[in-house]
Amino acid sequence: MNAHARAAALLAAALLPSVTAAQSPEVARLIITPAKPVVVAGDTMRLRAQAVDAQGRPVAGARIRFQGQGARFEGEVDSLGLVTSGATGTLPIAVTALVPGQRPKTERVEVKMVPGPAARIAPSYESVKMALGQRLRIGGQVFSKTGDPRPDERISWRSSAPAIVRVDQDGMLASAAAGRATLTGTSGAATVTVPVEVLNATVATMELSPSRVDARQGDVVRFKTVAKDARGREIAGLSTGWSFSPGEGVIGQDGAFTGYAPGEYVVTASQGSRTSQAVVRLAPRDVRRPLSVVGRLARSRFSTEEVWIHPDGKHAYLGSGGGGDVMYAIDISDPAKPVVTDSIVSNTRRVNDVMTTPDGKFLVFTREGASDRKNGIVICSLEDPKHPKVISEFTDGVTSGVHSSFVFKQEKYGTHIYLTNDGTGALHVIDINDPYKPKEVAQWKTPKAHGDVGRTLHDIDVQDGLLYGSWWNDGLVILDVGNGVKGGSPSNPQFVSQFKYDLNAMYRDVEASGGPGFIRGTHTAWRHKNYVFIADEVFPAAGVQGAKDASAGRAYGRLQVVDVSDMNNPKSVAHYEPEFGGVHNVWVAGDTLYMGAYNGGFRAFDVSGELRGDLRAQGREIAHLNTADMDGRVKNAAMTWGVVVKNGLAYVNDMYNGLWIVRIEPKPQVVP
Repeated sequence: MNAHARAAALLAAALLPSVTAAQSPEVARLIITPAKPVVVAGDTMRLRAQAVDAQGRPVAGARIRFQGQGARFEGEVDSLGLVTSGATGTLPIAVTALVPGQRPKTERVEVKMVPGPAARIAPSYESVKMALGQRLRIGGQVFSKTGDPRPDERISWRSSAPAIVRVDQDGMLASAAAGRATLTGTSGAATVTVPVEVLNATVATMELSPSRVDARQGDVVRFKTVAKDARGREIAGLSTGWSFSPGEGVIGQDGAFTGYAPGEYVVTASQGSRTSQAVVRLAPRDVRRPLSVVGRLARSRFSTEEVWIHPDGKHAYLGSGGGGDVMYAIDISDPAKPVVTDSIVSNTRRVNDVMTTPDGKFLVFTREGASDRKNGIVICSLEDPKHPKVISEFTDGVTSGVHSSFVFKQEKYGTHIYLTNDGTGALHVIDINDPYKPKEVAQWKTPKAHGDVGRTLHDIDVQDGLLYGSWWNDGLVILDVGNGVKGGSPSNPQFVSQFKYDLNAMYRDVEASGGPGFIRGTHTAWRHKNYVFIADEVFPAAGVQGAKDASAGRAYGRLQVVDVSDMNNPKSVAHYEPEFGGVHNVWVAGDTLYMGAYNGGFRAFDVSGELRGDLRAQGREIAHLNTADMDGRVKNAAMTWGVVVKNGLAYVNDMYNGLWIVRIEPKPQVVP
């Protein structure tokens, strides 16, 4: 090729991009269909997009790619636009048009993943008994086939015998004549029936007992009514309407009243045309106590994860994260001077959970993020608790990572590890009766329509042969793994019940402040007496715009108190939500619940007695410590993970700065 030809070839090559660009007009916008996509949780849908220029003409040769921008626990989208919804929520998706020689053009679409059609109605009354002339309101909750609440769904009620009992569109009942009738509630295809009996009696007098009560704020006071007719005969079993004033509190259909603030309240019961009142005087709960920091072990190389205390109370074990590959052994025989005695370096980026066997002879820790994908769990011998030694590991089927595990021993079945699977959301049960040769004996999953999408098992608690699984979008799931209530065992877990709730409605403000696709789900559970405390992990999808450091960010979340006295029908009866910060791991000892509240620090509050309503509003907080200092990995910011309580001391682990050893002091003595 001569010089002239070479110059012509170089010129043609230089002009080629501009020629290509001229042939492909610049992408001005994307037309995405459907424009406002909605999919039922558990279903799939196809998104499509077309790249057009400023005149609305299609741009030839544009390649379209779809990518999820959040809500990874709830749903997913592939590169071609197939959306798979595993749970309710909002899935933000980036749609990008790629044209050679042009900058990519990206637009965002939000897929609403909504509950399925109404399939079940839970009425507020299972049955109703009324006197002549009585008025009462009936309501209910509507659920989809998969148990997702439908909070905006209205229930239409009708009476089989309006001459006996009438019902209007708002569920207000009015008895008219003695007899029996059936109320039918309808929402979509779902129906429910409630029997109503109207007695041939009119309430002439009604007494409310006790008529006067002295208690503390937050105490549950139970009232009873005695209604009588004009002849003085008791009318038993009437449904009752309840109210109170003034102030904040809660009263149930069973007559259980809880006042939040000190002061005087008047509780009113209504039956028929009669009412009766009682006076409640509430004194301050007075549980506040001082605390002191007994010891401190700062960590700055990696973030700090789970802490566990050896049964002897003299040794602790601390995990690491944020690229951490190490678990520390710590001598805490002198709590004022905790000392690292050894460590185990493992191929992992996160030692997220640590726990010993009840006899303290062995230790289990979890792995996430291993470079060779051999995550799973590591088992150590604790012949010398200061120097744990690796003896075995288990990775089969859990190489995607194990977030949490729980070691539990039963007289009949021996010792097993119950662990989570990051990849499938399944429960795995590992027999370690020979800890040198761990073997899997069972798996259990919540049902999903499309593979594992939407299923996440985050944490596990096992007590008395019952497993309380925090299944994120699926709420609290209770399994029999040896209790016998459903014939279950470690090798044959059996479903007992489930408590599922509306995460989207509960954290609507989080989405409003940080956008859709935020992190939220049932994170941890703890059985205590007839309650299971469940805590949600909640983080906004985006931080504070323009903020310069970690102190501007925050977590959210609510702890719910679930009554499991009827194991087959768990129900939420109370809640606690920090005024700032979230809720993460909890520990209950005696009548005190200890909590890692993330950037809200370490908190402890009173859970004595029966629990109803808003626990924070009731003055139940005992103590609070802002676990922030200048010695950690992140300076002067708290991110409290959780707490383990042993021998009157709280061992508090903070992700940003290590271990705190805290004592809650007794109330100061008042000298008369």
